[in-house]
Amino acid sequence: MSEESGIYRGLVSYGDRDFSKYLRRTFLHASGRSPESLDRPVIGIATSTSDFNPCHRQQPELIRSVANGIIAAGGLPMEFPTVSLGESFLEPTSMVYRNLMAMDVEELVRAQPMDAVVLVGGCDKTVPAQLMGAFSAGRPAIQLVTGPMSTGRYQGERVGACTDCRRFWARYRAGEVDAAEISRVERNLATTAGTCAVMGTASTMACIVEALGMALPDSATAPAVHADRLRIGEATGVAVVEIAAARRTSSQVVTAASVRNAVRVLLAIGGSTNALIHLTAMVGRLGLRIDPDELNELSATTPVLVELKPTGAHYMEDLHASGGLPAVLHELRDLLDLSALTVTGETLGERLGSGPVWVDREVVRTLDSPARAEGGLVWLQGSLAPSGALIKRSAADPALFETTGRAVVFSSLADLSERIDDPELDVAASDVLVLQNAGPIGAGMPEAGYLPIPGKLARAGVRDMVRISDARMSGTAYGTIVLHVTPESAVGGPLALVRTGDQIRLSVAEGRLDLLVAPDELERRRAELPPPPPAPATGYRRLFHEHVLGADEGCDFDFCRPPAG
Repeated sequence: MSEESGIYRGLVSYGDRDFSKYLRRTFLHASGRSPESLDRPVIGIATSTSDFNPCHRQQPELIRSVANGIIAAGGLPMEFPTVSLGESFLEPTSMVYRNLMAMDVEELVRAQPMDAVVLVGGCDKTVPAQLMGAFSAGRPAIQLVTGPMSTGRYQGERVGACTDCRRFWARYRAGEVDAAEISRVERNLATTAGTCAVMGTASTMACIVEALGMALPDSATAPAVHADRLRIGEATGVAVVEIAAARRTSSQVVTAASVRNAVRVLLAIGGSTNALIHLTAMVGRLGLRIDPDELNELSATTPVLVELKPTGAHYMEDLHASGGLPAVLHELRDLLDLSALTVTGETLGERLGSGPVWVDREVVRTLDSPARAEGGLVWLQGSLAPSGALIKRSAADPALFETTGRAVVFSSLADLSERIDDPELDVAASDVLVLQNAGPIGAGMPEAGYLPIPGKLARAGVRDMVRISDARMSGTAYGTIVLHVTPESAVGGPLALVRTGDQIRLSVAEGRLDLLVAPDELERRRAELPPPPPAPATGYRRLFHEHVLGADEGCDFDFCRPPAG
């Protein structure tokens, strides 16, 4: 066996190479593996199980199926744990720890002897973190997502996390549901293992990864508890042994062409706004970028073909039963670069073939009869967002796309929490809610962009209004919400200069977001801004504060991206 492959890859330095090999074999014998198996190609399986991550609770069974496939194909499976990111269990937000997990994956893939790696994860920030790390490590890799939850039932209604979570909570805030009922509801929203049952961030990332070519075909949508998920796991194990033998790295698969394909898919499925940040960070590790003008050009020419919740009535299990992502890709094929290579060595065109045998056209619309004529996302720029902002128009009210309104400003998350339901709050449905200091440095960029409708307006029947922040929004949320305003307010971006009573203009048609205040007044306000928040004293949080980039650059760390050129 070569010292550049298998168990001899990357030997520990003791000053005696033969002793290093001898010691490594000695400890592997302690695992009970046969001596013959140690001559096989080593395939790492990066796992992300945790009791703080219920979405991943079926991973042990899924990993066994991967290992079975690796063994059947002649490889040696080696499972290893990494950081796990449970979306609703990390303070202040899991976004802060995405880069930590990426560093963990990168270093363990690089430092441990493996010829290729299977990345197993699903919950929101996990998939981008795993791929960011694997892309930087440069080792052959393939993604295996854990799959979405199956839906539950509540009083005869089909429900699923987490769009229905937000819908019922909005009804509770409006006084339409009491405390006893909301308690009953919460026990029926997430009833199986898996990621959110809707087109949230996890499902969006699963679809994007398949579109990029970094996962097996038809692997994005199979529910976590479906037998198809285990079959996909075994097939992934078989495929990764061939990928290792071919030494097919991610940089061969993820190119400008495959990134454009992935953006097309993001737009066509009405995917999460979070995905743009994650995709930007992922491809940035390979020296690629997403051009905002190209994003808008693609959005203008990519119809929405799939409307799952939060923009429609269907769930991920419906998309899987309707042909999965291959059905979407087949409809988009004339808009895609079919020459793009996939991780299995096929081109996208070869992978698609003649298309699925049957498609439910209630779930996956045709290119000639789309759900919406234009893609789901629009990049905005203007005096309020010099480096950009994002709106998910497929989840917004078109009546609010061209709005000039009075700003009602909340200076922080604490201020929002304290005043949003104050009956004396001076606010009307025509106003524009503005949240400051919720970006990466200001607050870790939580999913707080889905500002609640003020209590008194919610009780009056208001269901949507324009909301603007430097925060993010869950892919399961909906509304006319402008996000990722960059530069963020905590570093002195124009968002920090907005005051209650100012006029703000939003134009989706023009891709504009402007603060209608005289420049001399803004300069006066800028002189009064407090200094940026200090960095935490120690640890990873200090590293995050000192090195995180803005949303327009994927919120990655500046030192994790390759040098320009």
